[in-house]
Amino acid sequence: MTLRATLSRILGCALALTSLAVGGPARAQSLPDPAYPELRPELASLVCPARERTATSEAERLRWEMRARYAQVLPQFLAKVGPQVDTLLLMPVEGVRVSQVADTWGAARAGGRSHEGVDIFAPTGTPIRAAAPGFVYSIESLSLGGNSVTVVGGGGRRYFYTHMSAFAGDLLEGQHVTPDTVLGYVGNTGDAATTPPHLHFGVYEGPGDGCRWQAVDPYPLLVDR
Repeated sequence: MTLRATLSRILGCALALTSLAVGGPARAQSLPDPAYPELRPELASLVCPARERTATSEAERLRWEMRARYAQVLPQFLAKVGPQVDTLLLMPVEGVRVSQVADTWGAARAGGRSHEGVDIFAPTGTPIRAAAPGFVYSIESLSLGGNSVTVVGGGGRRYFYTHMSAFAGDLLEGQHVTPDTVLGYVGNTGDAATTPPHLHFGVYEGPGDGCRWQAVDPYPLLVDR
């Protein structure tokens, strides 16, 4: 394990102990790797407001509680990244070319939702690499898509990778990643259980104060590795 990864793990443990000491949730979300400087320190003091919602199931309650915990540390991720977003994103699924992918942005989904991303089909276990550099914001399995990783990149843009069969064994929340970093492996977890294995790749801008999540179509941004 690298020194940066070790520091990130130690910091995450310290946050969890602090949370328990003050009667907070049993799990505190990890902060970005302290070995990297804050490029926009003015954003670290932001407070992302919690959204008032009424859960209709236990799974939904847990999912929203998780999102609220992550929202508490989002400003510290925004402070770590520069103001410029990446204009091009490398194909995240190993061995797949952009020409093999259909742009299904906006297609109808169950529950009146629309498709906020692109589906990239590949055999189970195919490596998934970061499409752009950034910091691992979350590694979790409570999202509708099952095993999911979110990376905060330049300009506060968020990259969402879901339906993974497994996470990369050495991946840590708060870790800095590059396009060479393996995040996980293609699968069909969560609400993709009845579909062929694929990666759902979503891109979200952070307009205004940076706390909002505004979905954009990833397909026009993708380029082959």
